[in-house]
This record gives sequence, C-alpha cells and structure tokens, in this order.
Amino acid sequence: MTMALNPPRPILIVDDEPSILLAIDTTLQMAGLNHTITCQDSRQVMGLLADTPIESMLLDLNMPNVDGHRLLDDVRREYPDVPVIIVTGAVDVETAVRCIKAGAFDYIVKPVEADRLITAVNRAVAFQELRRENQSLRRHMLRNDLEHPEVFRNIITTNPKMLALFQYVESIAGTTQPVLIRGETGVGKELIARAIHRLSGLKGRFVAINAAGLDDTIFSDTLFGHAKGAFTGADSTRGGLIEQADGGTLFLDEIGDLTQASQVKLLRLLQEGEYFSLGDDHPRSSNARIIAATNQRLSDLLKEKRFRKDLNYRLQTHRIVVPPLRERLEDVPLLVDHFIAAAATSLNKPRPSVPDALMTLLTGYYYPGNVRELESMIFDAVSRYQSGALSMASIQAHIDREHTTGGSGTSSMVLDDSGDPPITFSPRLPTLKEAAQLLVAEAMRRSGGNQSKASKMLGISQQALSKRLKKASD
Repeated sequence: MTMALNPPRPILIVDDEPSILLAIDTTLQMAGLNHTITCQDSRQVMGLLADTPIESMLLDLNMPNVDGHRLLDDVRREYPDVPVIIVTGAVDVETAVRCIKAGAFDYIVKPVEADRLITAVNRAVAFQELRRENQSLRRHMLRNDLEHPEVFRNIITTNPKMLALFQYVESIAGTTQPVLIRGETGVGKELIARAIHRLSGLKGRFVAINAAGLDDTIFSDTLFGHAKGAFTGADSTRGGLIEQADGGTLFLDEIGDLTQASQVKLLRLLQEGEYFSLGDDHPRSSNARIIAATNQRLSDLLKEKRFRKDLNYRLQTHRIVVPPLRERLEDVPLLVDHFIAAAATSLNKPRPSVPDALMTLLTGYYYPGNVRELESMIFDAVSRYQSGALSMASIQAHIDREHTTGGSGTSSMVLDDSGDPPITFSPRLPTLKEAAQLLVAEAMRRSGGNQSKASKMLGISQQALSKRLKKASD
C-alpha cells in the first residue's frame, strides 16, 4: 500500500550539513510528516520555491554562499505565506529576536530535540490549513454559491441553512483537522461526511464504523486490528479499519457511545496520529482524516462525565450541526418526489400520483426519525400501491402509532370541510407568538413572497402583514 503524503504540500529542509538534513528528515518521517524536500545548497532555495508550492520551511542560518538571514528576508518578501522555522546553533537571544522580527514563524536551537521539532512543524502546518480555510470562507461569503454542487447531489434540499452548511463543508474539506458532525438520527450525517471526503481530494478510501454498542475490545480490534496470538483464535495478524482508511477518511459514527477506554485510544489517534493493534507494543502511525458523528449533545455527556473533556476539545476544530427535517419542511415535497421515484423504480411499479391531502399531512408531521423515517414511510406506501393516487392509509397509521407509543409525531389534527388537515399540532404546542410567526412565514412561502397574496391568505390587511414582517426582522 502506497502511503499518502502528509502534509499535501512538501516541507522544505535547508541546511549545508548532510548529517543534519538526514536527522531532521528522519525525525519528521517517523512522526508521519513524510512529504519533505531537502536542500544542501542555499543558492537553489528560491528556484525550488518558484517551482514547487511548499507547506513550510526549515532553515539553517549559518551556511556558505547565501546565509540564512538573507534567505529569510528573500522568502518573506517573495513568499510571505510560507512559515519559516529557523534551525540554528546560535543560542543568543539577540539572534532569536532578530529572526522573529524578520518574520520567522519559529526558532529552534541545535542540537534539535525531536519533540520540539515536530511540535513546531505541526504548528506551521496547522497555521497553513487555517489560512487556507479562512481564504475559502471569504471566497464563499463573496460568491454566495457552491463551487462543487455535484458533490451534494445525494442530499435533497433547498433550505438556506443546509446550503450555508454546504458552503462551510467546501471551506473545511481540504484541511486535515478532525470534523464533528452532530444531528438527530436520520438527518444524513454520513452523507455530509462522504461529501467532505469527496471534496478533500484524498486518494484513500472512505471507511465507516458505527461505535454504538461496541465494548473497548471489539472497538479496538475493529478499528486498530490485532497481532497474531493477541487472543484465542487470533491465528494471524489482521489490520483494522484505520489501516484501510490510510490516506483517506475514517468516519466514526455515534462516538457518544464510546467507552472511556476507547475514548483514550481515539484521543491518542487524533493527537499523535498513532495507535496500537491488540497484542502489539509497537505504535503504528496513521494519516487518515477523522470525521466523527453523534446524535447526542456532548455538553450533556460532559456534565455526566461520560465523555472526556480533552477529546471534546480535540474535536472542536470543525463542528457541523445538521438541522432536523422539521426545521426544513420546505424540503418535504422534494424528498417525497425523490423517494417515490426511487421506490417505484426499485419495486418495478408505475409511479403513483400524490394527493394534496397527503402532502399537507406530511408537511405538518414532526419527524422524530427525520429524512430516514420519511423515506421508509414513502417506500412502505409505494410497496402497497396498486393504482391511482398514493394511499394515505399506511402513512396515517405510522403517524398514529408514533402518537400512541409516545413518539413525537402529530398528536391531533383539525380538519376543514374537505377533510384535509389545514393545521397539525405536535406534542409541544407553540406559543401564540410562535404560532403567529409560523403562520406568517408559511403564508409568505406559499405566496412566493407576495405580501398582497399572503395577507389575503391570513385574513389581514397588507399593512398589518408588513408591520409583522418588519417587527420579526428587527
């Protein structure tokens, strides 16, 4: 298996002593920073920078031909975005201050300590990732559209919150930092994770594991693998899913269910890029991008001491919250149309029509199971379909069961003269203020933003509607 390059752009090491070049390069390689270029002749540095975009630069000060001070000035002038880490035998404060004032990112004294070197380089790499992410966010704020809409083709939505989420995903996809996706069951967290992977440009695979119900031993064996003889029945060495995800993305679903011992192992993987296979005392390195997901509030788990604070902090770099379907009900007609077509094709049936009453019912439901629940409801209805319009019976029965079993489904409906439900109520009744705001918002949506039409729907004057809209926006 070809190991993926880390970081994506090379680290340039400049020193006139071959032994030091080898020592620094070896130290970085052992830490998983395997994308390096070494240069012994300082006269070649500017040419290398012109030909190859680099992630960061390690620069010796005392060299023949072109010394490090001059090179630092040249690099800062021509390539100001490149973090330059000075590596020198000079230990006086004056030299260090001069280099920092000249724009050096960091300063390391020879003989180089491995931990100090790795920390400095990782900081420089993280700095570059953050800079690129900020640039991407600025571009999206100015463009207000998606650069790669095709990546999100499997997520059916026109909701502004979801579209803003897609823009954020495009901005962070290229970084190596972990991502935490939070959302209720069935909202499509894995679809978001797969979109991040496709946008990342990583050459490795997307590998998913659901941590729910796994004890520490099973979790460790599944994720990290085991050595021969690690336990009874371990007749051969087996690599885990982390090995399969090398150079790609590892998606850890339901991390809120991890045991404390498993959380410690995940933390080490995130912090050090290292893990231990069961029965093996030698650490292995991984450069897989980690995306975690949970349907639980980690803040609640922290209060209950069921989730480690340090792991929570490590996952805070990029956080995505996928809104539940009840907060984007305008997507229901699109989803229904998509699921009906898919179910009809799968079941080899003609595509049924959708009665208006059914769509009214579906747009008033609470959806405790979100998009996944809607999909199963539609598939079940299509499987029962014979001819004509799609029957409401199975869907109404599903909603009724949710109510009678204590779910969060529709608890009551008021029918108009035609038998259609003009309004539905979930178990939590809205306040009068909330109900008024929801009615106004729905009328504006149905009227396409036309205040005259919306006011007639609501039975109020256009002036009164205008005042409500102005008050809501203040």
